[in-house]
Amino acid sequence: MKTQYDMIIIGGGHNGLVAAATLAKAGKKALVLEKRPNLGGAAATEELFPGFKMDTGATDAGMFQDEIVQALALSQHGLTFQERDVLFVGLGVDGRSLTIFRDMGKTQAEIAKFSQRDAEKYPAFVQQINNMTDILREMLLRTPPDLMARNVGELFSWGKVGLKLKRQGNKELMEFMRVLPMPANDFLNEWFETDLLKGVLGADALTGSVQGPRAAGTALTLLYQHINGFGQSRTVAGGMGALSAAVASAAKQAGAEIRANTAVSHIQVDDAGVATAVVLQNGDKIAAQAILSSVDPQHTFLEMVGPQQLEPRFVRQVRNIIYRGSTARLNLALSGLPQVVGVADSQRLTGRIRLAPSLDYLEQASDAAKYGEMSAKPYLEVSLPSLSDASLAPTGQHTMSITMKYAPYDLQDGWENGRNQLTQRILDVLAPTMPNLAELILHQQLITPLDYAQSYGLAEGSIYQGQMSLDQLLVMRPVPAWGRYVTPIQNLYLCGAGAHPGGGVTGAPGYNAARELLQAL
Repeated sequence: MKTQYDMIIIGGGHNGLVAAATLAKAGKKALVLEKRPNLGGAAATEELFPGFKMDTGATDAGMFQDEIVQALALSQHGLTFQERDVLFVGLGVDGRSLTIFRDMGKTQAEIAKFSQRDAEKYPAFVQQINNMTDILREMLLRTPPDLMARNVGELFSWGKVGLKLKRQGNKELMEFMRVLPMPANDFLNEWFETDLLKGVLGADALTGSVQGPRAAGTALTLLYQHINGFGQSRTVAGGMGALSAAVASAAKQAGAEIRANTAVSHIQVDDAGVATAVVLQNGDKIAAQAILSSVDPQHTFLEMVGPQQLEPRFVRQVRNIIYRGSTARLNLALSGLPQVVGVADSQRLTGRIRLAPSLDYLEQASDAAKYGEMSAKPYLEVSLPSLSDASLAPTGQHTMSITMKYAPYDLQDGWENGRNQLTQRILDVLAPTMPNLAELILHQQLITPLDYAQSYGLAEGSIYQGQMSLDQLLVMRPVPAWGRYVTPIQNLYLCGAGAHPGGGVTGAPGYNAARELLQAL
């Protein structure tokens, strides 16, 4: 079979596009195949209603790696980040609110309204977060080591990680190792006494997981959300889709080809266990020297490759990957700006508004999902992107995105009847803090975990292509012994969030996988 391309990348999400751009800049002829009409996957912006552009997945680009921005010269392709002075606004049950600013002094003044003790401890807390994420960030753009290799050089690239750990000092090293497996609940209780402060900070520990803050290892999830340093929250001018568009532009300028509305049926594997081509749903076959999949491991191996091509033990490990999506999104087009009880200054609403009055509230919200039910009192995170970026909505009108947890993928009564119930529940829970919201709604769109699975190709609606638990990270992601982007199928690589380091808009899985492939060649 004639080889038309050096590499084929399955999936045009931001990781697949980063992989394509990295390979194309290295002189390789790369082809991206995306089944949806829009690029970006879970980092996309769509005009859901005339004049209203909304992020249908991620809303924050604070985790995207600057090394990738520079390597792909993304600023030359229209990528512009917008930093916000306000990080979070926590809404309490008593009508009070707590604002976390980028500015340390302003935040301490806010916290002092609740607890002088907590205000004094806050700078040390931020410093500890930054010290720990500095170590984690060193791991982000590195391929996990092969622990079975006898070659000492295999571990050499991770020497900088060990050096950073050593420079922290023995006390800090022990603290780092102690905190990683902790429940976020315990970690935050050691620092603070204010329920609202702990609730707002602890919400980061729940992203992409069905677990509550009392679950072991959720402190690591909290740290991961601040991988570029505490408070490094930023949006993208034009919406998150503009980031994906910039990466796609860089890829095409370097010579990559991108095809939307092109679904892959399966990956062709020859008798020697080598991936040789992809077969499209229309029956067309396209050959390549190597294939990279940015879709989740379960879909890649069990549907595109097929269990018959793999060892039974590996298939069993893939089937055992924990996904359990529990995130829903309600997008609203509004005729005006909603009133928010306890927040008089509308500029404070440029931050992420969190209905997380305490850690106990978050834990109780997670309980229902364990039994296939949606939370009666869910955790909600609200953003008003158009307040900072007027290009996203008609003049005087606004876009609102409400991320809801917990809504289980396997809803006990099914999503056919659950959709309307979930929409109404979200609006009912917000009503006491946003009393005029209902009358402002012009249009609405609900995305359930089932929608994320069916429309966006995310297994079980998991926005991270698998939970970010300790047993599914580093050399264990996606499964033990296969954490280095290569797979049991020769010339087939993983480059999506199901590979190291995991989910979030980092670009790291695509960047690392492309470099690993280039090194292998």
